[in-house]
Amino acid sequence: MKTVHHSEGVRRAVLTQKIPPADFIPLSQEVRTHVPTAVLCWHLTKKQQTARAWASAATYPEGLMPMRVNGRLAWPVSGIKKVLGLA
Repeated sequence: MKTVHHSEGVRRAVLTQKIPPADFIPLSQEVRTHVPTAVLCWHLTKKQQTARAWASAATYPEGLMPMRVNGRLAWPVSGIKKVLGLA
């Protein structure tokens, strides 16, 4: 039987979206202009691989075009609100 360390279990829980990412802030309190993929996916209840596929194929929802910052994706908060019908 494989031993699962606590940090691996926490990582798995975040990846399967059982707990929010460490830098998660509710949209009503969000002050950042862009958020990382994990936060985007928590808000949209999508898997991170789905968001990465959107970025790779440029098939993201309208208004949700990501920026690349040091090789990482940054998603616009205004686009998340638009997709959710909050803007």
